[in-house]
Amino acid sequence: MTDSIVSEHTGGVALLTVDAPGSRNALTLDLSTQLVAAVEAAERDESVHAVVVTGTPPAFCAGADLTALGNADEAGLRAIYEGFLAVARCTLPTIAAVGGAAVGAGLNLALAADVRLAGPRAKFVARFLELGLHPGGGMTWMTQRLAGPQQAAAMTLFGQPLGAEAAVRAGLALEVVEGDLIAAARELAAPAVAAPREALIATKRSLRTTASLAAHADAVDVEIQPQLASLASPEFAERLEAMRARIRSHS
Repeated sequence: MTDSIVSEHTGGVALLTVDAPGSRNALTLDLSTQLVAAVEAAERDESVHAVVVTGTPPAFCAGADLTALGNADEAGLRAIYEGFLAVARCTLPTIAAVGGAAVGAGLNLALAADVRLAGPRAKFVARFLELGLHPGGGMTWMTQRLAGPQQAAAMTLFGQPLGAEAAVRAGLALEVVEGDLIAAARELAAPAVAAPREALIATKRSLRTTASLAAHADAVDVEIQPQLASLASPEFAERLEAMRARIRSHS
């Protein structure tokens, strides 16, 4: 079978699966290109409100394909990065369903999502220095931002792997899922699927903007225009009337 990004749009969720089991879902240039296209297709599809990224079991993603990596110049490295950077740039809410090892560029792919759910066999591993490589793709920034400088140093400089429970404690994963990981991701995505898409996208944009602000008042200024726009939307009017009707029916 040909390695590919399998894309399925159902129930308001785009499920994107790195399907290259022979290489433990290692990212080739072709797979990265396909992943970019799959993310962009999800953003164009008005029925999609959330994106879930996963890998064909047992791995999540074993990193960048070593042949592609060994032959890469700067342009080649940036081309490999584009797959997980498309996830990082995605305007829709994103969830990484990490059922196995997320290594190197695979770690970057997991960290690029807004939220990570970890299966019991999940493992988060930098492994760059083990291969004699400097980290790339923004791994040092993402890890420090999510887990703090000490945990990032332990993973990056000392090669400390994190299992599922340790990843939750470190803030790299939201929770450990013992059962069906994709079903859990869909359940997590359900409120986003139910929300008005325009307000959802605006809220994610505000989260990104306010994350770098120092003052509460600045966040108020960022949020006020999109909140006013949502107040004027037909979706808000419909939901407000439905809520009032429920209140009247119980009074």
